[in-house]
Amino acid sequence: MSGLVTTDKLSEMTGYSKEAIRMKVKKGVWIKQRHYLKAPDGRLIFIVEMIYQWMKGE
Repeated sequence: MSGLVTTDKLSEMTGYSKEAIRMKVKKGVWIKQRHYLKAPDGRLIFIVEMIYQWMKGE
């Protein structure tokens, strides 16, 4: 489960602002079930490994 993080933690880890992260989700740059999950309470949970792969251009 350590590979899953909140928007706040992802912002800390990557240097992207929380707003930039939300925009990547909203614009479809990051794909649900691939880069992030939506918890039953609506909270976004990011898959760290997949975000880092995206950052490396993979």
